[in-house]
Amino acid sequence: MIWVFVYWFLGRFYPQGLVTVIYHRCYGLGNEWKRAPQTIDQKIHWLKFYGDTSQWPRLADKYRVREYVAERGLADMLVPLLGRWERAEDIDWDALPERFVMKTNHGSGDALICRDKSQLDTEAWTQKFARLLRKRYGYYRAEPHYNLIQPCIIAEELLDASKQQVESTSLVDYKIWAFNGRPAYVWTCHNRTKDSCVVGTYDLDWTFHPEYSVSTSHYILASQSIPRPPSLEQMLLAASLLSEGFPQARVDFYEVDGKPYFGEITFTAASGFNSFYTQEFKEILGGLCVLPSKTR
Repeated sequence: MIWVFVYWFLGRFYPQGLVTVIYHRCYGLGNEWKRAPQTIDQKIHWLKFYGDTSQWPRLADKYRVREYVAERGLADMLVPLLGRWERAEDIDWDALPERFVMKTNHGSGDALICRDKSQLDTEAWTQKFARLLRKRYGYYRAEPHYNLIQPCIIAEELLDASKQQVESTSLVDYKIWAFNGRPAYVWTCHNRTKDSCVVGTYDLDWTFHPEYSVSTSHYILASQSIPRPPSLEQMLLAASLLSEGFPQARVDFYEVDGKPYFGEITFTAASGFNSFYTQEFKEILGGLCVLPSKTR
């Protein structure tokens, strides 16, 4: 518990210090990320504090980003929206279909995936979402832009994971690393549970690169390649449009029945602690990220 308090305190009052603490705990290094950033992790941290992050709160917001996706001509990739509420007690559970996904717009990993509303404890989830709305995620991993998001709750249509070409207990995440409008690599996650998921890294020709991954208890390296998604070219084009103008971004998609769906944009992948990648791959991604001059 002491580390939770330490992270919160530093994240609120000295986020750069928190990065240095976590960086040391993850990699045994100190504030090298400030001096001469080389890896993608170091450059993500540099961009947090010295780059232009004015658009990050809007585009990291899982609700407001929908407007941005539509502005870029990609509205057909949006998962249908079923509702939005600023207070948990205002959620209209009766108006929702039997299957849906519900989440806060400023959080991570706390989504309600409802496959049978008749079995849902709506009172318990109302209380949980009330707590989630009060949480400020940006304090705990030194991501200040998340604290600038006005929290709300959204519900979206539940995509059918059984209508994928990959056998997976969950939707397959196709997470595309892109650099100022240029996609470079795809990181996939499938068979996702609360405690683990199976992952793999691919280049744009869909060549599997297991040598770029570090298998952990949570991120388990796939034993073999998964099939290339039929809509990969559409995903890459969308990632290009959505990442244009940003030194780096990871743009996430799903695919159901051969149709791609937008997931989210993140500018701080893994909060800037991508410990499941090898040093070589973090340097490759870092080399693709061209930092601007300091703006702050």
